[in-house]
This record gives sequence, C-alpha cells and structure tokens, in this order.
Amino acid sequence: MRINAMISRIFKEMIRDKRTLALMFIAPLFIMTLIFFLFQSNTNTKVDLGVRGVATPIVKALDTDRIRIHHVGHEKPTTLIKNRDYAGVLTQKGDKLTLLLANADQSQSAIVKQTLQAATIKLKMQAAATAIKTQAAALQKLASALKQASHGAAQVSPPQPSSATASYQITTHYRYGSANSTYFDTLLPILIGFIVFFFVFLISGIALLRERTTGTLYRLLATPVRRGEIIGGYLLGYGIFALVQTILIVGYTLLVFKIEILGNIGAIFLINLLLALTALSLGLLISTFANTEFQMLQFIPLVVIPQIFFTGLIPVNQMLGWLQPIARLMPLYYGANALTGIITKGQSLSVLYPDIIALLGFFLLFLSLNLITMRQYRQV
Repeated sequence: MRINAMISRIFKEMIRDKRTLALMFIAPLFIMTLIFFLFQSNTNTKVDLGVRGVATPIVKALDTDRIRIHHVGHEKPTTLIKNRDYAGVLTQKGDKLTLLLANADQSQSAIVKQTLQAATIKLKMQAAATAIKTQAAALQKLASALKQASHGAAQVSPPQPSSATASYQITTHYRYGSANSTYFDTLLPILIGFIVFFFVFLISGIALLRERTTGTLYRLLATPVRRGEIIGGYLLGYGIFALVQTILIVGYTLLVFKIEILGNIGAIFLINLLLALTALSLGLLISTFANTEFQMLQFIPLVVIPQIFFTGLIPVNQMLGWLQPIARLMPLYYGANALTGIITKGQSLSVLYPDIIALLGFFLLFLSLNLITMRQYRQV
C-alpha cells in the first residue's frame, strides 16, 4: 500500500508538470530526428584535392565520387591548403608523385590517401592488362612465324617484353601534424570548447536558479543593487572560475595527451573565455524558464546537445542545405572552428576574427535578454 501511494504521488507530480512531460517525451524524438538528417547528409563525403603537373591518366583514375579535383597554378601547396582549405595538393615530377596533406582532419586525409592508392593500383592493372594483350598478340605472331619457318629457313625472333608499366613513387608530407596523427587530434579542440561551454552553462544556470528559489535573488533586487550589477557580478565571478578551468583543461591536454599546439596558447585562452562568457549568459537566461534544478537539466538536450553536431564532427558543408544555416546559429560552431584553427592549423586571431565577432555578438545578445528578463523578479 505504501509503495502504491508513492507511485500515485509520483504520477500526480509528473502529470502536473507539463514541461517535464514534454521534454521527456518530445526531446528524445527531436534529437533522434536531428541525428537522422545529419547522418543522412554525410553519406557522400567529398574532399577537395589540388593537382598540378599530374599526368592525365592519374587524374582520370582518381575516384571523383569521393574527391573534387582542382587544377591549380604555381602557388605553393602550403599556400593553397591555407587559403583554399584543400585537403591536399598532388604534384608530379617524372614518375614521382608528391602529396601534401592538410591533415587537419584525419578522415579527409584517409580519403585522399586511399583514393590515390586505388588510382595507382588501377593504373598498374590497366598496364598489366595492356602488357598481357601485347604479349598475346606477339605470341600469335610467333606461332604464325614458326609455322612458316617449318616450311623454310626463316629465323624467328622471340617477343620482346613490354615496357609499358605504370609505376609511381608516392611521397607524402603533412601540413599539420604527422603520419601518427589520429582522429582524437581532430576531436580534441572541439572537446576543449564543449567541456568549457557545457559545465559553465550548467553551473551558472543552476546557481541563479537556486538563488531565485531560495529567495536570495528577490532580496537582492529589493536593495538599490541594479540588475546590470547583479548580472555583471555573476559573469565576472564565474568567469574567473571558467578561466581557471580553461587553464586546467589546456594544461592537462598538453601534459597527458601530448597534443601539439601550432598556434598561440593565449589565443586559446581568449576563445575559451569568450565561450565561457557566452555559456554563462546563456545559462543565466535559460534558468529563468526553469522552476527547479531538474527542469534546468532538462534543457540540456534542447540547448547543448544539438550544438555538438555542428562543431565540425560532421562537416557542415556536407550537410543538407537547410541544415547548414542552423550551424551559424550555434555559439559552439564558432568556438570549435576557432579552436581548431588555432590548435591544428596555427591560425592567428586576425584570421579568426569572424568567429570572435560572432561569439561577442552571442554574448551581448544573451546579456541584453538577461537584463530584460531580470525585470520580472524585481518586486519593488
């Protein structure tokens, strides 16, 4: 009977909480639908490959279903990769092929290497087939000549081996990283930004919610303290902890994972600080729509998890057309792009200024909305 009473109480509480029911039953369907469309659009991944001075048979042998071929001029391969974001550049000198891979994304590097290897194997098989046909024709001529020689004294010369063999030496270099780079190296900059964003969002939102539910916020607003001062105090207070968290995360990755950072470490701290401030202002804003800590946690599948898929784990340019603009509405998209550029490509802040401006824009937008929503709590 007591168990039945407990079950009855839980059912009544859940049925009264319409928001919890909606997030519990609708949010999973939303996430699953989003994943479906994201992975549907990622089935035909193509990468960009620049070619210069490469023999036509090699270019034709490349699988164009996986690679977009760009015939380039006399720019340096490193410049082409930096300015045009190619996955690699292929050049040829005699029978030597030189492949420079960007290697910022190991999956793209793997596609280029596998496609080039398949192309050389294809050419060798074609050359072998041609040689077999040539030898077969020569043997037929030899048989005919032997038949004629049996009736006379004609001298028969054996067929000469064909020299039409396709053999290329491939030398591979890497613009970023090395041959030992793994997919984790690509994933790590994204993880750094996500961890900072997620925990700051969660802690700041729950902290303000707790102060509201305990009445501390109402008492503060009853004093001459301004709304902007309250929000500013939260941002600066939690911002210091976010900076310490960033130092720990970056230091841990350097010491434990031995990650190679090609860019400026100070730029990494700046981007993470902007991400933390954006997460702080967003967490404070979302907390105004929650009445309990449990409800605050329920916003994670709707606010945080969808952003993960737009950070570069799945190339945005490979997504369905209607999904690509959604990525531009996600703060983590800009943060992850900037961190990847700094850590794996060595880019400077002058190159990444669009991402910095976007993060500042999100921060100012959420800050303004926080100041507006704070009005409803002032009772005097």
